[in-house]
Amino acid sequence: MQHKIIPNLWFDTEAEEAAAFYISVFGNSRILKVTHYTDAGPRPAGTVMTVEFELDGQRFVGINGGPEFTFDEAVSFQINCETQEEVDYFWERLSEGGQEGPCGWLKDRFGLSWQVVPTGLEELITDSDPARAQRAMQAMFGMGKLDIAALHSAADGVSAT
Repeated sequence: MQHKIIPNLWFDTEAEEAAAFYISVFGNSRILKVTHYTDAGPRPAGTVMTVEFELDGQRFVGINGGPEFTFDEAVSFQINCETQEEVDYFWERLSEGGQEGPCGWLKDRFGLSWQVVPTGLEELITDSDPARAQRAMQAMFGMGKLDIAALHSAADGVSAT
């Protein structure tokens, strides 16, 4: 299936390394195509220009465009996780060599921001009972990696032990 919107990720020189890392993290992933600069430049002929890859069926393009632009938190990719084991897996793999942040956010070793989020979080923090929603939100604000059981305990007003 052709996607109308394909995220492009600008790297200095790490597009191929990043694509290989990402496909090692996500199932159903693969490198689709690698292109190289030619004598036309602006980088040395033969160096990797772009890498097309899929992560769990979502297409991306990584481009080695130079050091002019870097990632920041204004753009992130959200990973919806069904279980705590899935949260733990993505959190550990993607934060390795990167930086852990608050509320389920992290930066990977390439500086790209990710949100590792359990499914059902939105329902907890928007619960029709305002006190329940507030307790869940307050618990989330105190976490780095999100803990599903602790979020539910907080929402229920039960001390997590």
